[in-house]
Amino acid sequence: MATYEYDCPRCGRFETRQPMGTAADSHTCPTCLGNAHRVFSAPHLNAVPEQLSAALAREERSRAEPEVVTEVPDSPSRLRP
Repeated sequence: MATYEYDCPRCGRFETRQPMGTAADSHTCPTCLGNAHRVFSAPHLNAVPEQLSAALAREERSRAEPEVVTEVPDSPSRLRP
């Protein structure tokens, strides 16, 4: 289902959920039952969380410039308190 936005001259904007590609140029306003015209707006995109963005950037960098390990890292059990 896709979200479509309509503008009623009397009540303002409202959204409807319909199968993709089935939205008409006009729709009945749910408040006043008047004729509302379809408007086009920016899609609702979600922001990527900062940690995920950093992980994706690190993964992409490693494709061309992989991080090389020169020694075995200390295990947590071998670390001194």
